[in-house]
Amino acid sequence: MLKAAGWRTVLATVFTRSVPSPTGFALACQTDKGLAPEVDYMAVRREEDAAFGRTLGVDEVHWLDLPEAPHRGYGSAVELFSAIRPGDEVWREAAHRIGALADRVEPDLMFACQAIGNHVDHRQTVRAMVRLGRPAAWYRDLPYVIRAPEEAPPPGLPGGLVPLAIPVSDHLPAKVAGACCYATQLPFQFGGADRVGSALTSFAAYEAGKAGRAGHAERFLIDPLAAKSVSSA
Repeated sequence: MLKAAGWRTVLATVFTRSVPSPTGFALACQTDKGLAPEVDYMAVRREEDAAFGRTLGVDEVHWLDLPEAPHRGYGSAVELFSAIRPGDEVWREAAHRIGALADRVEPDLMFACQAIGNHVDHRQTVRAMVRLGRPAAWYRDLPYVIRAPEEAPPPGLPGGLVPLAIPVSDHLPAKVAGACCYATQLPFQFGGADRVGSALTSFAAYEAGKAGRAGHAERFLIDPLAAKSVSSA
């Protein structure tokens, strides 16, 4: 939407580091997607980001090269969506790297996840963004929120945020095309590429209804200082 309105857009993915010869749960996270053990799964994920960027015309794509949770000692799917492990302070380095990129590109507006679904990497990203203290729009975490649309974000977001709903009907085809770039994720998260369009369209209609709108929308929690920027796009 912002790109269509003429904004310069920058995508940064925080947890992207390749780890040679993964074992245990980290290895299972790729083999259960049909990828052989010798495949560099994180390189595949980075290429999915790059394909997303090309598809949507993102101006810059950055990988902040921090290890995903399975490479930080989280040993099961249950642990990924449970409490942050004692001693997992990766959010501090995430804040440093996100801040360094923000200092360079000088964004008018930043977006970050709310951590709905409770994935530990999303929660650590929230902690990093809160540490930075920059005004932001906090989005609802797809596809987790589709499975739990009434779930509130876990504690940790900054105070004083206000709800904002943005109409997206005209942008749904681009959103679906972008989501389909993440081929390794589609079977588990959506049940296959052929279900992405219906899932995202139905959910956007749900979000519009919750906001008292017709059509399709995305809902955010947003710093009041940033709300005017999004509304003008």
